Amino acid sequence: MSILNTSLEQLQQWLGEPEGANLEFKEAKNNFHFEKLVQYCVALANEGGGKIILGVTDLRPRRIVGTTAFAEPGRTEAGLHDRLSHRIPVEEIHTTEGRVLVVHVPPRLPGTVWQIDGRFLKRAGDELISMADAELKTIFAETGPDFSAEPCSGAVLADLSSEAISTFRARWAKKTRDERKAGWTDNETLTNAELLVDEQVTYAALILFGTRAALGRWLAQAELVFEYRSSDASGPAADREELREGFFLWQDAIWNKINLRNDRQSYQDGLFRMDLPTFDEVSVREALLNAVAHRDYRLGGSIFIRQFMHRLEVVSPGGFPPGISPENILDQQNPRNRRLAEALAKCGLIERSGQGMNLMFESAIRQGKALPSFSGTSAHEVRLTLEGVVKNPNFVRFMERLGEERLRSFSTYDFLALDYLHRELPLPDYLRDRLPGLIESGIVESIGRGKGTRYLLSHSLYAAIGAKGVHTRKKGLDRETNKALLVKHIRANEITGSRMKELRQVLPSNSRSEIQVLLRELVKEKVVHVHGATKAARWYPGPEQPDCNHPQE
Repeated sequence: MSILNTSLEQLQQWLGEPEGANLEFKEAKNNFHFEKLVQYCVALANEGGGKIILGVTDLRPRRIVGTTAFAEPGRTEAGLHDRLSHRIPVEEIHTTEGRVLVVHVPPRLPGTVWQIDGRFLKRAGDELISMADAELKTIFAETGPDFSAEPCSGAVLADLSSEAISTFRARWAKKTRDERKAGWTDNETLTNAELLVDEQVTYAALILFGTRAALGRWLAQAELVFEYRSSDASGPAADREELREGFFLWQDAIWNKINLRNDRQSYQDGLFRMDLPTFDEVSVREALLNAVAHRDYRLGGSIFIRQFMHRLEVVSPGGFPPGISPENILDQQNPRNRRLAEALAKCGLIERSGQGMNLMFESAIRQGKALPSFSGTSAHEVRLTLEGVVKNPNFVRFMERLGEERLRSFSTYDFLALDYLHRELPLPDYLRDRLPGLIESGIVESIGRGKGTRYLLSHSLYAAIGAKGVHTRKKGLDRETNKALLVKHIRANEITGSRMKELRQVLPSNSRSEIQVLLRELVKEKVVHVHGATKAARWYPGPEQPDCNHPQE
């Protein structure tokens, strides 16, 4: 996730370029309709990505006229994410001619197309039009044929479990609230789900519903191997089971097996004792779905689930799909097995927008656990580790105090911002856009001004969980106490003077700019004075005396 810092020189260069495949200029002096912005983002992404620049005349020679559209870029960015399930940074640039907004639209991933309300848009002059079927077909073929959609030569309907198909059909009927689906035959169910093509069984159908015998014959690698290990020591697993049958035949059984050794971690909240499972069911099921839906079935390896006392590892053959990385996995989706993913979406097990990973991250944060990790992932396999230890019960209590209704309104990035703050980590730029909303709702406080501003979780919520001292420690000493410490040091070194380097040691939790603000206040109050500038500056006690000569080192 990149840090945006477009220079004025770069902006001027864009203004001189023709409006083409990757640049779209809009005057938008007073406003610009949000839905129109959404549509342009879709079109631009489908054409390889680029910039939508607001506050600039359309025709060359272009000039900056300024825009008042989208007064809060962070909220606009959040709105775009909600509508399109992609992160689209919105950058605000202030120039002498006026305010300019640059919307940085990423390119679509290979084999995928962005759409809004069922329309796959592109630009045609000043208009937005739907892409032709031939264009879509070309794009979908970019990553090669979908293995899961291919027919398995020789496989027949008898190779599929009627019980598994029935489970899928019931889920599909419930998801769509269409009871007519419940009356379909197995053949009708598979045909309507595009899992039978010209009466031939697809590999997706085998992966979802295949019997053990059928998978052994036609697709032996569609197997999940479960191991339980009480330690990291090498040697045979304490428990091992190989599940070579359709996903719908083992999905509940594997969770039940994991849950057998799923200890609960307890903590006290006033008079109430609260328990958290080491392994969260939603996260585990999402991890299994991701492994099944996105692994590379052209490779011969099996999916491995390794359960330890306090962590779970899911290893699936094949690296990330093209364009996907640990850094963008919350924003980008590129299903390797499209037909398989579509079938799982039909019955409500996965979202086409790819929210499974978001759910895993949010669950880990809410339960005070380490974030899911892809450490060890390579071009040949994806390794996902879910940590089970609750590291900070106070933070769990903090989240509980926010209430379920408020938590449901949070985006994944709101959760990530809170996680960074409670772990006292520097907040990345891509999360700073979430701060205004969190501050407005009273969840986060800001301390200081300008570049020296710091953020922390609110005092009221720490007070509610009986942890006021934690808030005081994180906030640091109050302003007057900090000034008193600076004065004490300066008076103790009145002969040689005190350098900024020393004063930063006095208040190590404060930034240089915060200390400078305190010193300016002390100078104004005539408690201290300064000689010299920049690195040579030294502070002395008392008001400045015009005729005094201080020794210099």
